[in-house]
Amino acid sequence: MPVEVQELPCREGHIGLLTLNSPDTLNALTEEMIIQAQEALDAWAEDDRICLVVLRGAGDRAFCAGGNIRTLYDALKGQGDAEAPARFFTSEYRLDYSVHRFPKPVIGLAHGIVMGGGLGLLSACRYRLVTPDVTLAMPEISIGLFPDVGASWFLNRLPGRLGLFMGLTGARLNVSDALRVGLADLVIEPEQASALLSRLQDERWTGEAAADDNRLFRLLSQIEALDYRSLAAGHLEQHEQTIARLSAGDELPAVVDQLLSARNEDPWWQACQQTLRQGSPVTAWLVWHQLQKGQQMSLKDIFRMELAMAQECTRRPDLVEGIRALLVDKDRSPVWSYPSVADVPEDVIERHFQPVWDDTDDPMGLD
Repeated sequence: MPVEVQELPCREGHIGLLTLNSPDTLNALTEEMIIQAQEALDAWAEDDRICLVVLRGAGDRAFCAGGNIRTLYDALKGQGDAEAPARFFTSEYRLDYSVHRFPKPVIGLAHGIVMGGGLGLLSACRYRLVTPDVTLAMPEISIGLFPDVGASWFLNRLPGRLGLFMGLTGARLNVSDALRVGLADLVIEPEQASALLSRLQDERWTGEAAADDNRLFRLLSQIEALDYRSLAAGHLEQHEQTIARLSAGDELPAVVDQLLSARNEDPWWQACQQTLRQGSPVTAWLVWHQLQKGQQMSLKDIFRMELAMAQECTRRPDLVEGIRALLVDKDRSPVWSYPSVADVPEDVIERHFQPVWDDTDDPMGLD
């Protein structure tokens, strides 16, 4: 099964264990995987035996590399189910929202690649535990999509304008960066993950969410912490002031020009610039607007906004072209619908933010 669903007995109560189990595809999410995970969460939310949930990824390379966009490409090219893209985004965002709002504690155990939909899942967890090898990113600008899966919520909660920078450049953060900006709570060695599950099973859980959450917090606080000085140096400590300065401003074209013209010999910085330079100009505008709009939105309305954005992206040519260039032909030379952010008409961007759904017509049925 692409999602392994287990119920682990404890001294009292049970743990719901969800394992994304498609290591050959870096646990990239498919519609089938999302549905299986949603069904398990829905059942566990109502099951008094289940006191907490643990979410992890199989294999040693990735927690989750995002959505399986090659399948999405085939559907958009008319080589599969034409309704699959709309179903995929609707079910994926519903799953993310369910994790955010889950009535019992959820632990995310993340390792390796944590990108796109993977970072959306991890960010939705109450406790976010990572291993030293994690790489976190929202690289959607390279395929003509946008940072979705609730990124309008969690990128807005990063310090300064780092969320904007991540969305525009697809910046890859390492474990030290993740800790520094609050995208991870605790670092554990890979071998500690199995020991943690055993430790959780040795507890007497009450089934009372608040009491179990307090018990879990104390338990995690007792885990032997890594010497964080031994971790790889972060990128952001060196660049965060530059990022804040160059990302400041009220006009996107000026911000893009500032970021692209900054001279720096650090390969990490140059990779960020290259991603922005080659990325979709429409996506850059979507990042700009989604973060501004998201500042005043509830989590529910953020997912509704992002679903409208995703559906419009599937109607435009850039998403197909971006996936083609990155994963199909692999020439990494996409030809976008507009050559620069200055050339993108305002009405093209506005169409991504319609319709505005509410409780009566929300396709996801969020509560």
